[in-house]
Amino acid sequence: MKKIRITALLLGVVMLLGASGCSSAEKETEAVTEQPAATSENATAEESSEAPVEVITEPLTDYLAGHETFELTSEDLKNGVWDDVISYTNKGENVSPQLSWAPVEGASTYVIIMVDTSVNSWIHWKTDAATETELPRGWAPSSDYIGPYPPSGDTHVYEIYVVALRAPVEKVKGVLNATNPKFATAITDLDTDIDGNAGNIVAYGHIAGKFTS
Repeated sequence: MKKIRITALLLGVVMLLGASGCSSAEKETEAVTEQPAATSENATAEESSEAPVEVITEPLTDYLAGHETFELTSEDLKNGVWDDVISYTNKGENVSPQLSWAPVEGASTYVIIMVDTSVNSWIHWKTDAATETELPRGWAPSSDYIGPYPPSGDTHVYEIYVVALRAPVEKVKGVLNATNPKFATAITDLDTDIDGNAGNIVAYGHIAGKFTS
């Protein structure tokens, strides 16, 4: 009779422990599944991949030292701050900024690059062979441009380079909407044309501004 009672007690304890374990497992599962998912359309790779600090320590203009410069302006850059309209955010229209510069003597084509130099040279605009020198807002197609979208509350610096070339190059290095740790090389390689001739850069223009999401 005592053995039966002890066995019953042990079975009861096992059942209680099993129920407790099940309850804990259910709570743990709930805690995992209730984590909020990323729903923002703009919460893409820029937020995570821009975290590494750019390897380049010198100003990027140093890599073009020795070349002539020309004045580059934008109506969408005011007091060192880019207008919201060019951004890929809920307050922007994701359109390329207006750009102007005087035609450069001896140049047949222009390379345009907009890069976030705050972190790991994230390219936002890459046009390989422009021939116009007055570009209205929204001139660049979506295949060439995606506006600034830094993490919420962050301020990043976005620089635009327009490089005047004597002749086209085989390829302008760099990937749009991605980090480009070798961005300086992409710029200096423009000095060699498609036929391998050196001295291809005639001059360049440069502007920079901040944008806060």
